[in-house]
Amino acid sequence: MSAWNTRHIPHQHGRVTVVTGANSGLGLVTATELARQGAKVVLAVRDTAAGVRACDVIRDAVPGAQLEVRGLDLASLVSVQAFAKGLTAEFPAIDLLINNAGVLTLGPARTTADGFELHMGTNMLGHFALTGLLLDSLSRADAPRVVNISSITHKNAHLDFDDLMSQNAYQASRSYNRSKLATTVFGLELDRRLRAADSPVLSVVAHPGMSRSNLNPRAYQDRGRVERLMAQAVLLFLQSSGKRGALPQLHAATAPGVRGGQFFGPSGFKEVRGRSVKETRPGVEAADPGTGRRLWTAAEELTGVTYL
Repeated sequence: MSAWNTRHIPHQHGRVTVVTGANSGLGLVTATELARQGAKVVLAVRDTAAGVRACDVIRDAVPGAQLEVRGLDLASLVSVQAFAKGLTAEFPAIDLLINNAGVLTLGPARTTADGFELHMGTNMLGHFALTGLLLDSLSRADAPRVVNISSITHKNAHLDFDDLMSQNAYQASRSYNRSKLATTVFGLELDRRLRAADSPVLSVVAHPGMSRSNLNPRAYQDRGRVERLMAQAVLLFLQSSGKRGALPQLHAATAPGVRGGQFFGPSGFKEVRGRSVKETRPGVEAADPGTGRRLWTAAEELTGVTYL
């Protein structure tokens, strides 16, 4: 693959795109670049005031950008359902869904409004429900795609189906890694089911490597001084900006010739960083169809959302 960058994004005029967590970090970069190419971008954000401020930032970079802010709390299935109902009423066809939002909270165990462990509930289950509720609208579009955002850390995780909510020996970073493994499993299993149903929707997965914007210093606010200093030191070795970190998901979302089930990451050494994008392989557990079926069944039972 040649050195793909944002200059290679094809025009997106007439396309309706939804980016979760678009008010900051990788989501803000992604929303900006899609708007730059003419897309109508829906910023799906938990804090709508932050979403409005993000619109100001995008319009400074892209005068005339077509933007809309809608409230979405992925840690609440009620909020997910309300968001999907309102969105599909306005946009019967949705071209692109980028499941970008995520939380990394290094502190005591926390739960969502529905009682799910916060990382699993927000990063994976909320997006699982959202995708299912938007799938009919996606299916009506021309060349629609769903992009799920993984993490390089998913390869170090294991899904314990007897303890998906990490109630036994909770450790925040391990729960985050599990949630990103689950997200990757979901994206790949979604591809299998879409192909089996002869759906026009493509399901693609991407990860940003280790980007400064996706290791949020606020995650360390409840930790000690030494841990905060270590986090600051780690930042020096990460992707220099969210612009590079967003390249894999922008490629997955827009590049011609992308196939369902592909997985993209940074082009550099060990996929930690890179100036461009390359196709990569998910971890063994993430790629296992048996794991995909088990997680799908569990997600349907937990969220009450069934599809495919």
